[in-house]
Amino acid sequence: MEEQTYDVVVIGGGAAGLSGALALARSRRSVLVVDSGEPRNAPAAHMHNYLGRDGTPPAELLAAGRAEVLGYGAELLTGRAESAVRDGDGFRVAIDDGRLVRGRRLLVTTGLVDELPDIPGLAGRWGRDVAHCPYCHGWELRDRRIGVLATGPLSLLQAQMWRQLSPHVLILLNGRPAPGAEQAEELAARGIPVVAGEVVGVEVSGDRMTGVRLASGETIAVDALVAGPRFTARSGVLESLDLPAEPFEMHGHVLGSRIPADETGATRVPGVWVAGNVTNLGATVVVAAAGGQTAAAAINMDLIAEDTRRAVDAYRERISTMFTEEAWEQRYRGRDAIWSGRPNPQLVAEAPGLTPGRALDVGCGEGADTVWLAERGWEVTGVDISTVALERAAGHAAGAGVAERVTFRHADLRADPPGEAYDLVSAQFMHLPPEERRELYARLAAAVAPGGTLLVVGHHPSDLATFARHHFPDMLFTAEEIAAELDPEAWKVVTAEARPRTATDPDGRVITVRDAVLVARRQG
Repeated sequence: MEEQTYDVVVIGGGAAGLSGALALARSRRSVLVVDSGEPRNAPAAHMHNYLGRDGTPPAELLAAGRAEVLGYGAELLTGRAESAVRDGDGFRVAIDDGRLVRGRRLLVTTGLVDELPDIPGLAGRWGRDVAHCPYCHGWELRDRRIGVLATGPLSLLQAQMWRQLSPHVLILLNGRPAPGAEQAEELAARGIPVVAGEVVGVEVSGDRMTGVRLASGETIAVDALVAGPRFTARSGVLESLDLPAEPFEMHGHVLGSRIPADETGATRVPGVWVAGNVTNLGATVVVAAAGGQTAAAAINMDLIAEDTRRAVDAYRERISTMFTEEAWEQRYRGRDAIWSGRPNPQLVAEAPGLTPGRALDVGCGEGADTVWLAERGWEVTGVDISTVALERAAGHAAGAGVAERVTFRHADLRADPPGEAYDLVSAQFMHLPPEERRELYARLAAAVAPGGTLLVVGHHPSDLATFARHHFPDMLFTAEEIAAELDPEAWKVVTAEARPRTATDPDGRVITVRDAVLVARRQG
């Protein structure tokens, strides 16, 4: 099937993934969210500790998040991302329905799986009256009879945390060793009983937990059960990128597995970020959302850096090729006419004050300036690097009846100096890289006869801020810069200024631009 490329493919559409997608879409990145529709908190009726959204049903938050993400132009795809492989400077992601999508970067927010103790009836109550996080469910279970199922060393700490929420807390050892003397004293001081024996079942009446059953047959009355699961990262798609989950330990106890990442969510595989429970096992919904936004910001900056590198490479390549004969031939062949056919306005402004003689039109193009000068009595040599342009110019000269006053010459004046002395050398908008420009203009100045005039016109650097028609800052110049390169003993600068004129921008608006205009007369 046809592959589509996105700036970022987000794998996982929970709070972390949607938050990351939202930040990226608002940064005008193309984003695809691939989601299998299996949120970890689906069994929970409400989520908590999300400022401004406390008590919101998880499904409601996700629906609102999807709507916001779509509103900014991101796309959603329902499916499971099965694998991902490096593909050049990006990644190809295989979806379980056979589709392939491509992303320059990946944000994986697939979350984790809660592996619960294997006690009959426990899993069915998960997210209701079987909980593990006092911050997520504690308030709702306050003052109830709460049994803390011992699953590891941290269970004793859990009991103390739940004791903050209810005076009716007990520990169910479930076959684990009894607390040490110091811990037993702490539990006794807080009024937390310790119940030995293996838990073999959950007692429910009228869809409410009433207790747990021990292997001895005894029933311990509780309204809720705290069961610390093993947290296992959903890492399948990451493993295909050689990013396996690693054990996560706390106080010497393995709580589960996670994908290691730095503080922004960047993994050791360049271009792959993670956020939410797949890397932070303890992240609540709001923390996961924050992680998604943090990762998104890092991804956007990484893409900006890549976009800039690409732009610089393309910019350098364009500069290195845009002034070749082949480039100009292609440009002229691409359109019937490149220029307006009208003479350049600064030539029209300056030439009437000069006595007609021999003129050199540098980069004559399709001949508008050449023909205009010839019509006013000048003997003109029009020089251009493009044969296509010269053919058009010759046709325009013939049509205007001045062919006998015009000579057209095919040359690159950077390598082939003008050679003769002219009463007027006109260079209109001849923009080159600085060193090439200095060399060319020195040759053009040398081609001016004693008493003759050098007319140089270009786009002024100030135009870059308002009319980026020629966004090569190093190639723009001021008239003063060109004047400074002339020998003051041999030249009199008549005019060196930024001259305003009106123009039309690409949107059809009339604006003011400034031409750098140099008029210099060679001393006779």
